[in-house]
Formats: sequence, C-alpha cells, structure tokens
Amino acid sequence: MIIKQKALMKDFTSFKIGGPADIVAEPKDIKELVELIKFLRNQGIIFYILGNGTNILVSDKGVRGCVVRIGKNLSKIRVNGTRIEAEAGASLGEISQIALKNGLQGFEEFSGIPGTIGGAVAMNAGAYGKEMKDVFSSANAINEAGRVIKLSKDAMNFSYRHSAVGEGKFIVTQVVINLQEGDKKNIQNNIERYRILRKDSQPIDYPSAGSTFKKPEGKVASKLIDEANLKGASIGGAQVSTQHAGFIINKGEATASDVYKLMKKVQDDIRIYYNVSLEPEIKLWGKF
Repeated sequence: MIIKQKALMKDFTSFKIGGPADIVAEPKDIKELVELIKFLRNQGIIFYILGNGTNILVSDKGVRGCVVRIGKNLSKIRVNGTRIEAEAGASLGEISQIALKNGLQGFEEFSGIPGTIGGAVAMNAGAYGKEMKDVFSSANAINEAGRVIKLSKDAMNFSYRHSAVGEGKFIVTQVVINLQEGDKKNIQNNIERYRILRKDSQPIDYPSAGSTFKKPEGKVASKLIDEANLKGASIGGAQVSTQHAGFIINKGEATASDVYKLMKKVQDDIRIYYNVSLEPEIKLWGKF
C-alpha cells in the first residue's frame, strides 16, 4: 500500500484545486482495501473514497483523516459474454474501449466521462439520456460491517444522480454491467459522435468537476443560468463557462473559495430570479 502524508489534493482532482489531506492511501488490491476500511472504521478515523477526483471540490484547507484512493491498482476488467466485470478503479473510457474491442454496445454514452466505474455507480452518472442504472447488473461492495457483499440492482436504490452507494452505506469494489452484441463499426461511430458532441458543447480544455448543479425538477440548470446572464460570471480564477453555463471552470489558479463563492452567487441569483433552488452535483470535501 502506498501512503502519502500531507499530499495536496489539487494533484488528485480534475478541478486542480484542493489543500492537503492528512493521509492519502492507495491499496494495491481489493483485499488491502477491505483491510484498510476495517482499520479506519475501528480506529474512528474519518475517510473519503476517491476515484479519479472528477466530481469533487476540496477545500483550500484540505481534508482531515484519510483519503482512500481507488485507481489503477484496482482497475482490472474482464469480459464474460455480454457482461463486463470491472474493478471500481477502472476508467469509463477504458471500459468503453474494451466493449468496442469485444463488439459490445450500450456503453458508448459513457465513453467520454472522465471518471471511474465505482464513482459512476455511486452517483448514477449519466450522459446523453442514459444513466448507469440502465447498464448496471450487480456490484460487490464493502458493507458497514466490513464484509464484501453482492448488491443487486434493486438494492442500489437508483434515482437521478443517486444510489445507495452515494448514501455512504457501501464502498464499491467491483461492478458488473450488462451490454448487447453489436457491430464494431457502429459502436466506434457512436463513440466518435459523442466525443465530438462533448468537445463542441463542454469546456473540456479547462479544469472542472463536470456539471456543477443537478437538474431541478422540470427545469434545466444550465438554461436557467444562461437566461440569468450568468455565463462568464467570475470570482477570482473561477468562472461560469461561456461555452456551457452548467460548468464552473478553473481559468487558472482558482481556489476552492473562489469556486464555492461563485456557486453561491449562482444559487442566490437563480433563487431570486426564478424561485428555483439549485442543488450541487459536485461533492464538497472539507470546510468552506
């Protein structure tokens, strides 16, 4: 296991923002992960589960306790017929390429999301009309008693950007997704089509944490933000993207405080103009 003390979280997040964590631990396999979680719980140490760090904003003061980083060490992928079994740290992009290689369709929408399968399941990530629940078959996860159990789709309690894992009840170690046989050329064309759509519509050239806010019921957050003339609004190095109002980006040397203040401004303005409350989609770690 790799242990790092006082590691800056900006080095582990897509926002490129975040102060030091007391400890960052990287288990080498699932067995080591299970043992680490048991130890942290027995000792009463606060801990956070980190994948690719694509959906979080870490405080400038950092986080106390231990950040458990699930990445390349837990990223094995295996194909079993039309099913793909992937450890929690496997990237969605790599799974997409494995699906393509094996002529399996149904995962193309997720190909450009820069996260891990574990994180995607935890938040029921989605893109272009499809969510993880649509391909999810089962998962292995560490429960509150420290045992690895199998979770069915029903047990996941999926809803919009939510799952039982996201509630903190479980820690995913492996995910099984169910796809369909398809034509490799069509699969490749779909992956390319979604890549172009993402490039043309999202500020992928700037550090961000993806969509900043969840969709309010019956509304579209980015449309409300755009109509409120908040595109381009900035505080410090943080800016509401001029390309896609649903993203707050790091224009350069933005602090977590900059992003947090800008999020609050957007929320306040949308509440005043439209009487709509915007709920953050990104997770806030540490004190703000």
